[in-house]
Amino acid sequence: MEITAGLVKELRERTGAGMMECKKALTENQGAIDIAAEWLRKQGLAKADKKAGRVAAEGRVVAASNGGQAVLVEINSETDFVAKDENFIKFTEEVAKTALASGATDIEALKAAKTSYGPTVEEARAWLISKVGENVQVRRMARIDSNNHVAAYIHGGRIGVLVEVKGGDMDLARGLAMHVAAMNPPHNKAADVPAEFIAKEKEIELAKMSEKDRSKPAEILEKIISGKVAKIINEVTLYGQPYVLNTDQTVEAAVKAAGADVVGFKRLAVGEGIEKVVEDYAAEVAKAMQG
Repeated sequence: MEITAGLVKELRERTGAGMMECKKALTENQGAIDIAAEWLRKQGLAKADKKAGRVAAEGRVVAASNGGQAVLVEINSETDFVAKDENFIKFTEEVAKTALASGATDIEALKAAKTSYGPTVEEARAWLISKVGENVQVRRMARIDSNNHVAAYIHGGRIGVLVEVKGGDMDLARGLAMHVAAMNPPHNKAADVPAEFIAKEKEIELAKMSEKDRSKPAEILEKIISGKVAKIINEVTLYGQPYVLNTDQTVEAAVKAAGADVVGFKRLAVGEGIEKVVEDYAAEVAKAMQG
C-alpha cells in the first residue's frame, strides 16, 4: 500500500507523534492506520520503560484556568535543556489544558485522560520520551473548582500558585498569588497552624530564656512566650506576612481592606522533594580512564 502524505498527516494528528515516526509506523504496518497507531504506542512505552528509573527533577509547572476553575501540573524532565525544548513545552501546555477540560483531580486520572489530538496523556508522555531521549514524568497536580475568584500564577515556569479569594476582585487574587509564589507561606491563617508546631515553638522559646526570666510569675512568662510565638506564626502564615505588593501592611490588612477573605491556596515548585543526583564528572572521567 502506498504511504501517502495524507495518511501520514492523519496518523500524526491522531497520535501526536513526529512525521518521520508516523511514516515509519505506516511502512512497518502496510499502511494500516489503527495498527500503526498501536505500534507507535508500544514503541513509545518501551522506550519510556527503559528510562523510568532515571531521576527527573527539572521541568516546568504549567497552569490552565477558566473562571473559577484552575489547575496546576508539575511535569519533570532530567535536564533543564529538555525543559526548554519545544516538544516538551508543547506537551506540558497540552497536559494543563487536558487537566482542566477533563476534570481530573489526581495524576492517575490525568494520565488516563485523552488529549485534544487523540492519545491519552500517558501515551503522549511515552512518545515524548522517544523524541527527547530523557525520562519525563507527570508528577503532581493541584486543582480548584469554585464560584469565587481563582487566580493562577506561574513564576519563571518553575513555581505555580493557585489562590481562591471570596470577595475582592481578580487583581487582588493575582497579587496574592504572586505573594505566595515569592514568600511560600506554609499556612493560610493562624488558625491553620498545627497545635504541635505551636507547642514546640513555645518549648524552644522557653529553653532560650535565661534562668532569671524563667523564674518570673507563670502568667507573665506565658505572655512573653506567647508574644514571641505570635511573631513566628506571622512568619509562617499568609495573613501574617507583610504583603509583597505593599510591605507597609500585612496580607490580612490588605485582604480585609478589600472586603475579602482568602479561602486557600496551592503552590507547586519544580523538583520539590526529589533527591537530585549530583554528577561528579571528574570522577567519572578518572574511572573511565582506569577502565
